[in-house]
Amino acid sequence: MSNLDKFIITDIGKDYKTIVASFYKFIKLNDLAEIKIPLQDLCLKNNIHGTILLAPEGLNGTISGGKIGIESILNFLRRDNRFSGLTPKISFSNNKTFSRMKVKLKKEIVTMGVNNVEPESLTAKFVDACQWNELISDPDIMLLDTRNHYEISIGSFKGAMSPSTNSFRDFPVWVDSIDEKLKGKKIAMFCTGGIRCEKASSMMLKKGFKNIYQLSGGILKYLEEINSNDSLWDGSCFVFDDRVALNHGLKESIYEMCHACRTPYHPDEKKSKYFIEGVSCSKCYNQYSDERKERFAERQKQIDLAKKRNEKHLGKKMRSRNND
Repeated sequence: MSNLDKFIITDIGKDYKTIVASFYKFIKLNDLAEIKIPLQDLCLKNNIHGTILLAPEGLNGTISGGKIGIESILNFLRRDNRFSGLTPKISFSNNKTFSRMKVKLKKEIVTMGVNNVEPESLTAKFVDACQWNELISDPDIMLLDTRNHYEISIGSFKGAMSPSTNSFRDFPVWVDSIDEKLKGKKIAMFCTGGIRCEKASSMMLKKGFKNIYQLSGGILKYLEEINSNDSLWDGSCFVFDDRVALNHGLKESIYEMCHACRTPYHPDEKKSKYFIEGVSCSKCYNQYSDERKERFAERQKQIDLAKKRNEKHLGKKMRSRNND
């Protein structure tokens, strides 16, 4: 790889502690184990944290660490011709966004559970962030948010339709339930970083939908490039790491995460009689048995003790949504 081909992180703010890089690519892979071992070793060597998924359909990852380490991982991947030109979304944080490093082999890099979907060769038309407002201002457009209900609850584009899914696995069922007449309608769809739209639109095109557009780079690219004064975005964008949610300029929002149900909550939620730090929020208070709440309370006690020692509590591996 020549110096011209190397990925170099620029425009680093003075106050950052952690660089966060998100990336994916749909590409046929048949040597997953051969990719995993050196990639995992390099991540550990460079003190990188996060998750990278490898599957027969491609690569999907979000990692965090220092500038040199992140660049090492990205350029290691780009040396493979299949990942050449891999360009991540870069953002910054003052905190550690992941506790562990995991390189995992999966059936899918974003789980939808539908066979014979080929987003690497069939997907919706891409629309850049700078052209998105004009597209979705068309009164004849159907604006579709492909994310899950807990993500949409804290922010979306004004007027967007929500499929009210609990996970991305539910999206194909929702598509099958909608009116056949919509197959001829002009649809503009979006998600956090673009990966779900690429896959969902591929499935929809195979099902006979004709005129689908997708936001290139997802909501995060839009929030990065579009000034808040010109924005049609309303709220915050949920992300699958310890930052919880981001605003315009990819600045961290005030939202926090309920460690019981793994959904975001506004700080005002703490005023609720059902809110118990690390145990429950008003949305999940009645979902768990007293026994489970006791386990949550013990976990929170250990987290608090670790904080007093200025340590990061890892504890038992928690349930992760992994962009479902």
